[in-house]
Amino acid sequence: MTRTADLITAAVLLLIGAIVVSDSLRLGAGWGTDGPKSGFFPFWLGVLLLGVTIAIAIQAWRRGAGAPFVTRERLRPVLQVLWPATAMVLLTGGVSVGTVTVLPALGLYVSAAIYLAFYMRWVGHHRWITVLLVAVGIPVVTFLVFEKWFLVPMPKGPLETWLGY
Repeated sequence: MTRTADLITAAVLLLIGAIVVSDSLRLGAGWGTDGPKSGFFPFWLGVLLLGVTIAIAIQAWRRGAGAPFVTRERLRPVLQVLWPATAMVLLTGGVSVGTVTVLPALGLYVSAAIYLAFYMRWVGHHRWITVLLVAVGIPVVTFLVFEKWFLVPMPKGPLETWLGY
């Protein structure tokens, strides 16, 4: 089962790498008079991804069938990361079914604060003061870097609107 999972993963990564390389060539992957063209860096990242993917596929093929892909003990830590991360994505953009809002969009910064607080406390078992400092500090620093320094707008929710952003 491990070999099958590795080969499926390699196939998906191979497809992603091929799409990246193809689109980079469409954008222009060469070097222009004023420096690299738009697709230069994505092209080489795609080539690297293709090379690593081929290595994964060869290694999986040679290894053959082995132990189960995932055991109950191995699945628990994966789910401890997956569920909070999925919740953060859903909280960032919100969830609507038709015209009914099931979960309002809280924006990136509030969602990140909730995610960090929950994850640090649930998985890391950190003290509350540490949780609060990190859960508030990281989104504030991220806001300052992206919104103020780089001038890159990120998804915002009602809190940022209330604060005038």
